[in-house]
Amino acid sequence: MTDAKQSPAADGVKASISDEALDQIFRKARTLRAWRPEPVPVELLRRTYDLARLGPTSANGSPARFVFLTTREAKERLRPALSPTNVEKTMAAPVTMIVAWDMEFHEKFPVLFPHGDFRSMFAGKQAMIEETAFRNSSLQGAYFIIAARSLGLDCGPMSGFDAGKVNAEFFPHGKWKANFLCNLGHGDWSKLGPRDPRLEFEEASVVL
Repeated sequence: MTDAKQSPAADGVKASISDEALDQIFRKARTLRAWRPEPVPVELLRRTYDLARLGPTSANGSPARFVFLTTREAKERLRPALSPTNVEKTMAAPVTMIVAWDMEFHEKFPVLFPHGDFRSMFAGKQAMIEETAFRNSSLQGAYFIIAARSLGLDCGPMSGFDAGKVNAEFFPHGKWKANFLCNLGHGDWSKLGPRDPRLEFEEASVVL
């Protein structure tokens, strides 16, 4: 007999998750800029990654690499690369995550995608490596945000930084490249203003 808890409905159509879950992940979730001092245990970061890694990437290539800055010393290494408006909130956040991508991600294809020789498709093709790794690491960073919100963390993703300085400081080997930053922790919601507007479906979508 099929276990209903592990299999989709007989007609293959899954039910929506609860409104409460949708509120936590999307409708009531916000980009946090102020932070409470509660620490984020490494085990929670591990649980978040274990969820995020399940999101789809091209040929399961999984090019994202995550660096978690959890100490004052680590944050100070990042400070010179931050835009002025991002310094205070980053120093206050319990964790700052560097979402990076691996220039040698294709070397793991024999393990991650053993169904074909994808490694040789990428080897020596710099432009293809960079385009694929950047696109898919962006996806993986978004999966991490959704996973973090699902597990009760607040997120503050940022683009305001000097990627060259981050790469020189944290990735001098040249194999990893910074994509974006994201503060993680428990936010101070009392310091949030109203949510900024979003485009309506008709403004951002075309149905063909």
